[in-house]
Amino acid sequence: MTRDPEGSESWPARLGRRVENTALVLLLTAMLALAVGQILLRVATGSGPGWVDEALRLLVLWVGMFGALAASRDDRQLRIDLLSRYLPPGPRRMVELFVHAVTSVICAVMAWQAWRFVAAEAEFGATLFSGLPAWPFQSVLPVGFALLAWRHAVLAAGRLRSAPA
Repeated sequence: MTRDPEGSESWPARLGRRVENTALVLLLTAMLALAVGQILLRVATGSGPGWVDEALRLLVLWVGMFGALAASRDDRQLRIDLLSRYLPPGPRRMVELFVHAVTSVICAVMAWQAWRFVAAEAEFGATLFSGLPAWPFQSVLPVGFALLAWRHAVLAAGRLRSAPA
């Protein structure tokens, strides 16, 4: 998180937080509305629009990426780190530096592979919703993984700055 010397969040960080939170709320609301609407239509009429299931799968993908970004924003992602609980502060920062650096590299590789996937989908003309190109809907993958790689690189740099000499 980018902070000024007084400790308050900088305006770009506040804007990013607001954009991420707004996107998450809108995506979750759309998911909930579509799912409830689909259930009600199935109960009332025995069927619903065929595109809703496809839209819900895409929304799960988008919510997952935006949720991961929001969690990593405050370094609150899921982690399995029994070791770091018992380490003194200096070695703990070094372990966190290593974990964030490796996570950044893995996310960068995932962004590259997701880019290749989306480019292949665009090249082959894959479609969703009975004719719309699939690649714009799938573009959240390379963008999201690239942002996660950047965020973890920033977190690693922060641990490097606070590491003992």
